[in-house]
Amino acid sequence: MATTLRQVQDTIFALYGSKDARRGVEGTFMWFLEEVGELAAALRQGDAANLEEEFADVLAWLATLANLAGVDLERAIVAKHLSGCPKCRAIPCGCDQGTKP
Repeated sequence: MATTLRQVQDTIFALYGSKDARRGVEGTFMWFLEEVGELAAALRQGDAANLEEEFADVLAWLATLANLAGVDLERAIVAKHLSGCPKCRAIPCGCDQGTKP
C-alpha cells in the first residue's frame, strides 16, 4: 500500500505535534539541520545501511517544520514540481546543468 505525503505529515503530527509545538520553529529547525548533517555524513561515507534511516529522519523533521508553519507539503510539491521544472516547465528539466531548477 502506498503512503501519501499527507499521511506522513499527519502521522508525524499525531506522534510529535505537542512536543513540536513546545519546541517551536526555531528549535525544530535546529534539529532538522542536525539530521541533514547526519544524512550528509552517511552520503559521504557511503553508509548504505544508515541512508534509509537518515532520509527518513530528514523527511520526518521536514514534515514537523511544515506542520508548525501550516504548510501542506503534498500540496506544495504538487504545485511546484509535478507539472514540470519550475523554470522551464519541461519533464525532464531542460535547464542548463549549472542552474538551479
